[in-house]
Amino acid sequence: MSAAAYADIVDLLAVVPEGDEAAVEAIRAREATLTKPRGSLGKLEELVEFLGRWQGTSEPTLENPMVAIFAGNHGVTEQGVSAFPREVTAQMVANFTNGGAAISQICALHELNLRVFELALQLPTGDITRAPAMDDKMCAATIAYGMEAIAGKPDLLCLGEMGIGNTTVAAAVFAALFGGKGADWVGRGTGIDDMGLSRKVAAVDNALTFHAGHLEDPLEVLARVGGREIAAMLGALVAARHQHIPVIIDGFVATAAAAVAYAVNPAAIDHCLFAHVSAESAHARALKAMDKKALLDLGLRLGEGSGAAMGAVLVKTALHLHNNMATFTEAAVSDKAQ
Repeated sequence: MSAAAYADIVDLLAVVPEGDEAAVEAIRAREATLTKPRGSLGKLEELVEFLGRWQGTSEPTLENPMVAIFAGNHGVTEQGVSAFPREVTAQMVANFTNGGAAISQICALHELNLRVFELALQLPTGDITRAPAMDDKMCAATIAYGMEAIAGKPDLLCLGEMGIGNTTVAAAVFAALFGGKGADWVGRGTGIDDMGLSRKVAAVDNALTFHAGHLEDPLEVLARVGGREIAAMLGALVAARHQHIPVIIDGFVATAAAAVAYAVNPAAIDHCLFAHVSAESAHARALKAMDKKALLDLGLRLGEGSGAAMGAVLVKTALHLHNNMATFTEAAVSDKAQ
């Protein structure tokens, strides 16, 4: 690995801003005055604290929540690991832009800003069973590109992805970071049959064998067996931490980006909320490996930031309640007897 290529990224992951606990205490103080039994809104109250902690204010905002979808193509599709051809990635990117995808409709309905980032779709990454997905220079540059996703200054960032073949590379990333074989991490993705599942397991195992001896460093794991969208999502979540922007992670593939950051420094993803546990079977295993719990379990396996967007809907609801419910005094309602 070229350590110089990743030096700045490692520094950004190693030294991260702390959350604002004074803001959290102020938010809890207001919650205690609202016309409800204390703590009765459960996780909705915690979501407001999450916003305040990582925005660094007792008066968090959701004026510019953004769903960022990163799209990339993968050479490993040559191994027959997906039910869909690689061209579907570009076709779905167009569908996102034209408003025809599920994520497009969720964002339109709930007033979430949707941005789509194409990552050299005409140039798939290397087939990880026989070559690195990216060289170090390309991987570092893609991480840096992902950092630019926050240029529009969102106050909440939801990370999603699109890429035929990317559940295969995500499974390889998890196996390399947390141990195990292909069968431990591979699922059916977009709906492959039994033969396709076997090819997918074999592809991950072959990748782990081919890259053996080069999978000790998390960023080298990313370059060797990951993908451009995973690298870009890593960059986005790193930049968000340093700009005090809380992050909501989508499903299986987006969690792989968080896992790389976690492997460098577990504290580097404290500002990340994991929106849902995917129907992709190993997602729950990945969350457990990082001691993280998902907010929702809806049986989703779509990707494209759909679960993260639904998480944002809950966060918006939580903040609206916090800001607009009456206090006991305002409503002339008696508080709990002392």
